Amino acid sequence: MYSRSLTNWSTPVHRQTRYVVRGTLQRYSPNSRNAFITIKAVRKPDMKFSRQRRLLAVFCMSTSACSAGSAPTSSDTTSIKTITTIDPTRIPVGDGKLSTTTPRIGYVYSCTIPNSPNPPGKAPWISADGLTWNSTTKVTVGGSVVWASSFAAVLTNSALSITGNGLPAHPTGIFPIRPSDAAYQYDKNPNAIQSIVIAWGLPLNPAVAASPACTPLGAIGVLLSGARLFNALDADGRDAAAHETQDACDGHPQGMGSYHYHNLSRCVSRNDAAGQHSALVGYIADGFGLYGPQGEGGKILTNADLDICHGHSHALSINGVTQTQYHYHATQEYPYTVGCYRGTPIRLQ
Repeated sequence: MYSRSLTNWSTPVHRQTRYVVRGTLQRYSPNSRNAFITIKAVRKPDMKFSRQRRLLAVFCMSTSACSAGSAPTSSDTTSIKTITTIDPTRIPVGDGKLSTTTPRIGYVYSCTIPNSPNPPGKAPWISADGLTWNSTTKVTVGGSVVWASSFAAVLTNSALSITGNGLPAHPTGIFPIRPSDAAYQYDKNPNAIQSIVIAWGLPLNPAVAASPACTPLGAIGVLLSGARLFNALDADGRDAAAHETQDACDGHPQGMGSYHYHNLSRCVSRNDAAGQHSALVGYIADGFGLYGPQGEGGKILTNADLDICHGHSHALSINGVTQTQYHYHATQEYPYTVGCYRGTPIRLQ
């Protein structure tokens, strides 16, 4: 996991005081696997909610900033097989858990059925019966390329403004995948990573919609690394995390060069503390936040703890205010992040 070193704050970060913030990638050490970011923050005096732009948990670096309160609630009663812990060497493969008609717990509710001309492959990290995969032995794309990433999440009068260049604030593998790379025999990804502008206005006050909405095959949100998040499907409608080959930070580029993840990147700093709720790790297209795998009391969450869209509602500290709000969780169990939209999404580029 990469960590960020924060300096020159006039008040503690965990208070999430409203700032205008600028961050730059200062140094990366492949030996220590740490990325350091220098932050310059200036507090705007007497900020008015209706007129000033405010930072909304861009750097949620402590669990106290994302802690939880009351017990989760959910009206969904879809029956699923209960899994209390996930063995990283035997993660259930999500193949076939796709619906285009009805959202279900543990499924991706997709707007379309993916279909590509690529021949199906078989990887050694997937069990012989195709039911589980081993994340500890899965090959990753080699290389370490550092990018000039930019990313900001700011509240305006009418929206949560998300801006950036789509490049991650952590090193990536070398793409296109080189023939000499061990990953090449399983995935010959020919795409090069490109800077693709993010300029989104997410709902300012997201609300749970009357009916869940399906997710597209492109971006469904963004992680705080500055790179896009896709749903759990690959171009063949399979479990992307199990079948596709990503780099050491769980990302890779698609045809247009957009670097993205299908699950929570191990390189996105979470700073999860034992016994506490996970920190914010990203934003989804309907305006709701995405948090790490720990729920209230630090419980490691699985599908059995979450609803049909892979989230739930309870009290959270959001922008310094404790309020009960729906939110998503990233887990090690398929669909990993978002199964469907609980709110009303905007269309993301």
